[in-house]
Parts: sequence; structure tokens; C-alpha cells
Amino acid sequence: MGYLIFKYALTAAIIVAASEIAKRSDKLGALVLALPLMTVITMFWLFAENQSDEKIANHAWYTFWYVIPTLPMFLLFPWLMGRLGFYAAMGVAFAITALAFVAFAALVRKISVDLW
Repeated sequence: MGYLIFKYALTAAIIVAASEIAKRSDKLGALVLALPLMTVITMFWLFAENQSDEKIANHAWYTFWYVIPTLPMFLLFPWLMGRLGFYAAMGVAFAITALAFVAFAALVRKISVDLW
């Protein structure tokens, strides 16, 4: 139980630190958050919990493919927010990301990458 509390606390602390950096500097915050922090942390936790090399490698592999359809959201959200407000822009951005994911998953299935 202590390990699980430590795991949650450390992971939460990293997220809080990243958001605090973002409050102070748009560019540095974006750079820090653009780093694949959650993916790297997850791979460390998987390794620490004695998961197989295959499991860790698959996590990295699928993360690569899942990131691609999320990228349009980061271009569209600032534009949408100025026109729709935060919550509506976030909703539209999520919907666009979901549609992009479905289309992208269908596309990469043709090269034997199964994201479903």
C-alpha cells in the first residue's frame, strides 16, 4: 500500500510541477509538457513493477501512433478558444481529436498497425 501511495504522490508532484512551470512561462511550460512525461513515467513504473520488455516496448510503440491524431487539437484549440470560450473550444477540440483518431486508425490499419 505504501508503494502505491508513493507512486501516486510522485506522479502527481510531477504533474503539479509541470503546471506550475506553465503558469510562469508559456514557452517553458509548453516545452516541459511537450516532453512525453506521462509516457516516460509510465514506462519507469512498468519497469519498476517488473513488466516484460515487450509490454514496455509496446507501450512506447502505441504511444507514438496515438500521439499523431492528437496534434491537430493543439493547433485548433487556441483558435477555437478565442471564438467559443474555453469549455466549448475544449469540447470541439476533443470531438475533432476523436474523429481524427478514428480516421487515423482506419488509415494505419492498412499498414498493419491496429489501434483498436
